[in-house]
Amino acid sequence: MKKRKTRVVLVGCGGISNAWLGSESVQNRVDIIGLVDIRPEAALAQAQKYGYSNAVTGADLDSVLRETRPDVVFDCSVPESHCPVTLAALRHGCHVMGEKPMSDTMPNARRMAAAARKAGRTYAVMQNRRYYPGIRALRRFLDRGAIGNLVAVHSDFFIGAHFGGFRDVMDHVLLLDMTIHSFDQARFITGRNAERVYCHEWTPGHSWYRHGPSASAIFEMGDGLVYTYQGSWCAEGCPTTWECSWRIIGEKGTILWDGGDTFHCEVVSGREGFIRPVRQKKVPLTCPKTLAHGHSSAIGHFLDSIQADGVPETDCTDNIHSLAMVHAAIKSADTNRRVPVTI
Repeated sequence: MKKRKTRVVLVGCGGISNAWLGSESVQNRVDIIGLVDIRPEAALAQAQKYGYSNAVTGADLDSVLRETRPDVVFDCSVPESHCPVTLAALRHGCHVMGEKPMSDTMPNARRMAAAARKAGRTYAVMQNRRYYPGIRALRRFLDRGAIGNLVAVHSDFFIGAHFGGFRDVMDHVLLLDMTIHSFDQARFITGRNAERVYCHEWTPGHSWYRHGPSASAIFEMGDGLVYTYQGSWCAEGCPTTWECSWRIIGEKGTILWDGGDTFHCEVVSGREGFIRPVRQKKVPLTCPKTLAHGHSSAIGHFLDSIQADGVPETDCTDNIHSLAMVHAAIKSADTNRRVPVTI
């Protein structure tokens, strides 16, 4: 017997919606029955582009939800709309998966998590950078104790990104719009949550951004681990990957990871010498195919979870810890103080 596709209304028909609508998981497992955008013509255009000729389109979310009665809402709207969109979807009895960041503020994030719990529905956040072969292979390698207990993790993010548009004028542009990916990766890699942070943020003289395209942060994680982040969106030349370049230090050795498919690992192999001898150790680039395709894998995992009454990896109850790192870093940068990371 053929499985019924999950009935979905997608909200927010800007550029990022293409990553969702064009994904294999959506095309094979989802029936898009409605599209909503503050510009109705954008919703109609996406319906036509992806062949959803019978989908209801419009600008009013409540009206579309009443008419279509979907199982799930995909929220691809702008961050300040995530809270009202999610709360509306939960009121209509829908599960929700939304784009990062979870919300524009921590109070709104708490409201959303509480509403999902009260409604008995799942609310998960898109963290597509967890779903690539490199980071999955790294996590598997670390889980096997390859370099022993982790003591420090460092990530660098340097890209000269000329977006234009709203990012050029927003406050805390790097911390608020980009670091959620890196901070969530750090939590995934280490298996620990952040406890305190000191962050310095600045705008270089040559910057084409109005505020905060460069930042450095020191996070105190659980069990004494320290995570440092250095990043800039106005660093011309010698770019890192969008997934950062990483140095992961354990009791037995160190792993370098370029954020893509390249690893270099050295572990201690002797007990003598001013610098102890080391040997190279291969990091096998293997992971389940279902977890290796970014947006498609994240959406597929979410669909599997709600169908099995399980909890997706990026459920709001977990992802709020990543968002808390972002907002604590902003508070630290604004106050020039070391601050707690609280949810």
